[in-house]
Amino acid sequence: QVQLVESGGGLVQSGESLRLSCVASGSILSINVMGWYRQAPGKQRELVAVMSSGGSTNYADSVKGRFAISRDNAKNTVYLQMNSLKSEDTGVYYCNTNGISRLNKPFASWGQGTQVTVSS
Repeated sequence: QVQLVESGGGLVQSGESLRLSCVASGSILSINVMGWYRQAPGKQRELVAVMSSGGSTNYADSVKGRFAISRDNAKNTVYLQMNSLKSEDTGVYYCNTNGISRLNKPFASWGQGTQVTVSS
């Protein structure tokens, strides 16, 4: 079983920055993709940014140029640097990962979510 623990959410004003972190722990042999999704009130969960183990990235159009995803593979950690935050970035941000466990079985896990609130 793989657990994800997120941190770094909070309340900020429009134009400010936040950095989210997510650490994966448990029965991990290798991690493929790590990334971030978000869910605003009344809306579906959507992709924000993901990064493969090789460093390839994919961003939502709405965050390109403002958000940056990075990883520390040695620490099984993924970060999301969020700059120039807007009120529409408000939501619960979820960390997501998939890979292979030490039992040689695939896994996919979600974190519990961290709230990001941007006031205008």
